[in-house]
Amino acid sequence: MKLTIITPDQPVFEGDIISVTVPGTAGAFEVLENHAPIVSTLERGKVIVRTGKGEEVIDIIGGVVEVIHNNVTVLAEGISEKPKASN
Repeated sequence: MKLTIITPDQPVFEGDIISVTVPGTAGAFEVLENHAPIVSTLERGKVIVRTGKGEEVIDIIGGVVEVIHNNVTVLAEGISEKPKASN
């Protein structure tokens, strides 16, 4: 399954995945291979990407997700920047 996450400013992630969990407006949901086609709005929250190499968490500000033919596209309004460690 392929996942693409983009914002108006930049591409964030593109690659093969095993599954992805997204923060849907009605609650978080997981997309697995051969998921039924869907379009859903997304709230601020964590997109959890699972690949054969592990798990990556991306905090989004909101957006939409489209799933069709094992292609998942997340159009995020933006990415929450992680606070920088201070010394």
